[in-house]
Amino acid sequence: MTKIAIVTGVSYPRSIGTAVCRRLAEQGVDIFFTYWRAGETWPDQLRSELKEAGVKSIGMEADLEQPETAETILQEVQQQLGVPAILINCAAFSENGSYEELDRVQLDRHYAVNMRSVFLLCAEFAKLFKEHRPADKGSIVNLTSGQSQGPMPDELAYIATKGAITAFSQSLAADLAALGINVNAVNPGPTDSTWMTDDIRQHLLPQFPMGRIGEPDDAARLISFLVGEDGYWVTGQELHSEGGFLRR
Repeated sequence: MTKIAIVTGVSYPRSIGTAVCRRLAEQGVDIFFTYWRAGETWPDQLRSELKEAGVKSIGMEADLEQPETAETILQEVQQQLGVPAILINCAAFSENGSYEELDRVQLDRHYAVNMRSVFLLCAEFAKLFKEHRPADKGSIVNLTSGQSQGPMPDELAYIATKGAITAFSQSLAADLAALGINVNAVNPGPTDSTWMTDDIRQHLLPQFPMGRIGEPDDAARLISFLVGEDGYWVTGQELHSEGGFLRR
């Protein structure tokens, strides 16, 4: 049976989610990707690129703040492509805020995207996999943000919800091992994707001992390994793909 992957957070050409789609396409995996408020032509451009790579792909605009979105995504991928064997949760919501700005609105928005959507997507994916692909191997990768490596000042709501993903992934891995699904979390470190300015790059570069800032494909290579045959034995881990980044 052809492998199908769900990849969230594919809203920009330089996103980690986009790099993951490209890497999985190289492995012959069909792609169902989600995006939010992308440019009008971007989803079609990516579909054309993946078609040229020889795989099927479907894109869906998905507001992960809405509680029913996870279930809708699983329904759509099953109808459009088939039952998925891979789930990559790249989408995230991030808004700076110290304890002085922290309020219920900020917490709820971070919770809805970074926790609830991820947890429900994992659960719905696992139930569908158990029902339709019991003889296959499956994989889940959830992106974190290095919150376990040190403090991230003025990002309280973000780091709290991202930290929950690590704990959830480690316990989910134990629950899903009997189904043949490996589950891991990946921290890509500071990545030059869609949010860095020249000032941020100049500030961060000395903290990378390898002499460059992380690129989306750095994380994508690790993720493609974890969902492939060679990485299947790895489960319940949080892996740090950040080039030895030095926190100061």
